[in-house]
Amino acid sequence: MSDKILISVNDLKKYFDLGGGHILKAVDGISFDIKEGKTLGLVGESGCGKSTAGKMLINLFKPTGGDIMFENKNIHKLNKGELTNFRKNTQIIFQDPYSSLNPRMKILDIIAEGFDIFGECKGIERQERVLNLLQTVGLEKEAAQRYPHEFSGGQRQRIGIARAISLNPKFVVCDEPISALDVSIQAQIVNLLNKLQKDLSLTYLFISHDIKMVKLISDRIAVMYLGKIVEIGNSEEVFNNPLHPYSKILISAIPIANPRIEKERKRIKLNGDIPSPIDRKSACVFVNRCPHKIDICEVKEPKLSEIDETHKVACFLYNN
Repeated sequence: MSDKILISVNDLKKYFDLGGGHILKAVDGISFDIKEGKTLGLVGESGCGKSTAGKMLINLFKPTGGDIMFENKNIHKLNKGELTNFRKNTQIIFQDPYSSLNPRMKILDIIAEGFDIFGECKGIERQERVLNLLQTVGLEKEAAQRYPHEFSGGQRQRIGIARAISLNPKFVVCDEPISALDVSIQAQIVNLLNKLQKDLSLTYLFISHDIKMVKLISDRIAVMYLGKIVEIGNSEEVFNNPLHPYSKILISAIPIANPRIEKERKRIKLNGDIPSPIDRKSACVFVNRCPHKIDICEVKEPKLSEIDETHKVACFLYNN
């Protein structure tokens, strides 16, 4: 693994015009880097803009503003050849492993679709590469001749992973790849992703609402709330020393395996309603629900400020 930055995001925005002068700010000025061979975990509750951000990184959504640099090149200024190469090097694993697989296609053809589009291989070589990919993700070769409905959710997600790595990409967006799976299967998929990262030198953006699972796979964690990154830092540091009130609440919600400790401990309760991201006023995005808000939070938005070299937080309680 190197210290080379593979993906760099600067002030990325995605606004949706709802008509009548109303604007929904799904992603509102986020910035981060992901080093080659590393994983950035993007965590937050549903609707905070995580998936929208991930899809912009692989050019499925066009941003309203900001820059996305892949190997020091702006992905929206690539020529035709560079764009083809970018598409081969960036893939996505979707949240729902069933709806992301064509029910009319056999697994062989689903996984080989990338080979067909980019003219990678044909015939026997095409089939052999698919069979090898199935074995890589822990499935039997016989799976190639079956259809998606014949598999469990965990198996279907393994098929989705095989498809994502078929073209030997450098960067993979894992868009909540475990949220639709049973708890017993989630750890298996995370372990598989960890193994593939080591074996294939993959770089991940791992999106989830489960900060405990994010910690298992991520080198760094970015906590997102209502279109903003409110805290970012090394995985251990954010998990063991959260600074933003929202980060503390997310970690407080993690259940403890010891029933006695779980019964006696006091969780941080989250009060108030999520404010609408439509026509949002200038203020801290978390002000409606924050137990520590002060007057300035109501009228000004805190910037993501450096606490130390690896840890940043957007909160007026920390030198904003």
